[in-house]
Amino acid sequence: MLKIAYHPIYKHPLPAGHRFPMAKYELLPQQLLYEGSCTQENFFEPAFPDDQYVLNAHEEGYYQNLTNLNLKPSEVRKIGFPLSEDLVQRERIIAEGTIRGCGFALDHGIAMNIAGGTHHAYSNRGEAFCMLNDQAIGARYLQDKGLAKKILIIDLDVHQGNGTAEIFEGDTSVFTFSMHGRGNYPFKKEASDLDIPLEKGTSDEVYLSILKKTLPELLDKVQPDFIFYLCGVDVLASDKLGTLGMTLEGCRERDRYVLRTCRKNKIPVQCSMGGGYSPDIKIIVEAHANTFRLAQEIYF
Repeated sequence: MLKIAYHPIYKHPLPAGHRFPMAKYELLPQQLLYEGSCTQENFFEPAFPDDQYVLNAHEEGYYQNLTNLNLKPSEVRKIGFPLSEDLVQRERIIAEGTIRGCGFALDHGIAMNIAGGTHHAYSNRGEAFCMLNDQAIGARYLQDKGLAKKILIIDLDVHQGNGTAEIFEGDTSVFTFSMHGRGNYPFKKEASDLDIPLEKGTSDEVYLSILKKTLPELLDKVQPDFIFYLCGVDVLASDKLGTLGMTLEGCRERDRYVLRTCRKNKIPVQCSMGGGYSPDIKIIVEAHANTFRLAQEIYF
């Protein structure tokens, strides 16, 4: 059975006019239930993670300052959210959703998190709406428990996974792959193990051609026994923070290809949703919903 992490705190309210679309976290599970793609049995509600798992990916001083709301104003500005206890609790619960998702992926082949994909969180700081790097925490959890030896992180959000790259710099047990908009934030990028920057307006055809050439080569090279997939939908041409030119169908085909490849190679995969900032919330929800529909179709 497909298991999906969701908690009501995911839709934590932000000040009116904030550009981050929190509504999608409430609307997406509603849509999946309404159309019958999922039932309540598919969803599980994460709690708080054990701090030791967070500290495998983040520096203790940063984590303590974050949880005690003691970050400097300059550090809060880099995060982009007004700092609050609820917001920090939300980030911790998202991380636990990904940790528990790792176990479900090992059991069923795949697991999903309605939120997550917080790839701009560094080991010692937060950036760009990200405070704790959920997939980095999940990867360290798997290694800590002896559940995975070689991990591949596939980051197909339109933004480069700079925090993820920093956390695993020099770590040969985790291979970081980011395919992103060349002109997108972050403007000073870190070095992933493999970065593929794409030009402005990159079409479905070009994007998918590159992905379908790259991913099989990566699997042969890395030989992972677990995959994290960050499936942001800010690759859409309609996205107000993105620079690529993909359509909904192209984004769907991207997810279909990645998930089919994981399934074919019998490699467990944990999926976190990542970004999506199209002005029309219906487009964001539809693009994300496609990922869950495909997971049900391919795996179950």
